[in-house]
Amino acid sequence: MTDRPSIGFIGVGLMGHGMAKNIVEAGYTLTVLAHRNREPIEDLKSRGASEADSVADVAKSAEIVFLCLPGSPQVEAVVDEILAANGACKTIIDSSTANPVSTRALAERCSEAGVTLIDAPLSRTPKEAWEGTLDTMVGASEADFERVKPLLETWAGKIVRVGDTGAGHTMKLLNNFVSLGYASLYSEALAIGAKNGIDAKTFHGVISGGRMDSGFYQTFMKYVVDRDRDAHKFTIRNAHKDMRYVVSMADQSGIATHVSASVKNGLATAEAIGRGSDYLPMLSDIVFELNGVPMPDGSKS
Repeated sequence: MTDRPSIGFIGVGLMGHGMAKNIVEAGYTLTVLAHRNREPIEDLKSRGASEADSVADVAKSAEIVFLCLPGSPQVEAVVDEILAANGACKTIIDSSTANPVSTRALAERCSEAGVTLIDAPLSRTPKEAWEGTLDTMVGASEADFERVKPLLETWAGKIVRVGDTGAGHTMKLLNNFVSLGYASLYSEALAIGAKNGIDAKTFHGVISGGRMDSGFYQTFMKYVVDRDRDAHKFTIRNAHKDMRYVVSMADQSGIATHVSASVKNGLATAEAIGRGSDYLPMLSDIVFELNGVPMPDGSKS
């Protein structure tokens, strides 16, 4: 195993914990950044990972550092610390959902410092992160892609190089726009149906198994119909952040944002009324409540 690069991981949250678990179990030397949430840190340490107290310590010990952070502001701050450490780290793989404009600017700064920045954002859920079957869309040169692909294969089942650095985050935002658009559409359709005599179970019975079915639809409806709060662990706050990035990218590209702005505004409303910590399928409850429609489980809004 000595010919393998040492790995650092910053951001072992819902997605990062599973990814880091698969990296260390594949035999890589792994250092994780300390965090106030001790459960994933202690779990990873029990599997053979080491803990570092600072970003600089991670950068000094790891040749490749993964980032799995809330968004571009956090990524920018951590990359600043990595570059300032001037340590062993020569490759940063950013698996956050970030603004491609920021990513490309960071890539230039990293290159000037002799560090390669690769964006490899994620699709699917913490369940697949734990199982090592996430999807990832990678922005990197062909040579860098081939170099890090064996490492990505420890936690991803579908790996697609979509272009050079920045392209991964661009594709991720487009992917999320589609899924968040569906979440908004499902929520409104369910509310309209409920107001007109079609309950959620009936709606689900028609759509499930048909042409409009999908994995995303199934996890969304597992909450709506079965009230499984953990069916799709992606917060409305993060969804709103992603849609702000989508609208910003569209604006910078000169594209009219009739649909994306509407989706963003619905999520902004949900967060503004204090529901940012709710998971995405709970958007359906919010749309029901705002329209005075009885909830799918029969409770009052």
